[in-house]
Amino acid sequence: QVHLVESGGGSVQAGGSLRLSCAASGDTSSTYFLGWFRQAPGKEREGVAAFYPGGGSPYLADSVKGRFTISLDRAKNALSLQMNSLKPDDTAMYYCAAAMTPSVDPRDPNNVDYWGQGTQVTVSS
Repeated sequence: QVHLVESGGGSVQAGGSLRLSCAASGDTSSTYFLGWFRQAPGKEREGVAAFYPGGGSPYLADSVKGRFTISLDRAKNALSLQMNSLKPDDTAMYYCAAAMTPSVDPRDPNNVDYWGQGTQVTVSS
């Protein structure tokens, strides 16, 4: 069992920055990826970024490359998403996620085994 608790989020104007954090606890030793998904009203949940504790380059969706950075503080078991140059299209509920099955696609929410409760990000123009 893995428990995920997000913090951060909030409201910001376009061009601004926010940092999301996710505290992971429980049996995280077998985690394949820790990542962030987002879901805007009326849209499907989409994978934004993923970090692989076992090694490998992080995944970033094309829509956030060059603006978002994902990182993991291994000592604290805390995942972060630094979001810069935010756009109104980034407005969504953001969810921390953990997948335990190797080699699954980080873009597909069906591959996620554990979810955080979500944190709202609102970007105004």
